[in-house]
Amino acid sequence: MTPIVARSELVLGGQKSGKSRRAEMLAERWLAASPDHGAVFVATAQPWDDEMRARIDRHRADRAARLPGMRTVEEPLRLAEAITEASRPGVLVVADCLTLWLSNCSMADAEVADANPASAQAQQARVALLSIAIESAPGPVVLVSNEIGLGVVPMGRETRAFVDALGLLNQRMAAACHRVTLMAAGLPLTLKDAP
Repeated sequence: MTPIVARSELVLGGQKSGKSRRAEMLAERWLAASPDHGAVFVATAQPWDDEMRARIDRHRADRAARLPGMRTVEEPLRLAEAITEASRPGVLVVADCLTLWLSNCSMADAEVADANPASAQAQQARVALLSIAIESAPGPVVLVSNEIGLGVVPMGRETRAFVDALGLLNQRMAAACHRVTLMAAGLPLTLKDAP
């Protein structure tokens, strides 16, 4: 049975685990529930190279074919603001994905790190704003993020710092969301389901 759409849901999983498909399924269910419902997809990916550009184009076309009623907004950095701007009663917002968003923010912070040693505080502020945006959104919100901390400890300092930061981000979003679902092999496992 397909679950009802929660007030807010964090969908976690590894690469190709089915997390984006679950988010789209929830949006599809939401749109089918009422002709007054709308949906907005907030994409955080940036086309850094030809392969990523092709991937984004493919995802955009696939999503448009599967969910013609879902509008797409591309926002690689201002995720909390994008959720706040898109969220309305009757409008479901899907943000895909937190991993790319964190990476984008980390790269932006690294570019100004010498001039701004407070980049760690800036990221903490962004995460706090995202948490507030989710908790105060007037419509349902679905967040998609990778679970990358299940393997061996990475060799490089920067990679270890990113894995740690993503783990902390996922914990913060899990606390803010009503439902948390872990995807594995296309199957959902409910980790948290608030009444």
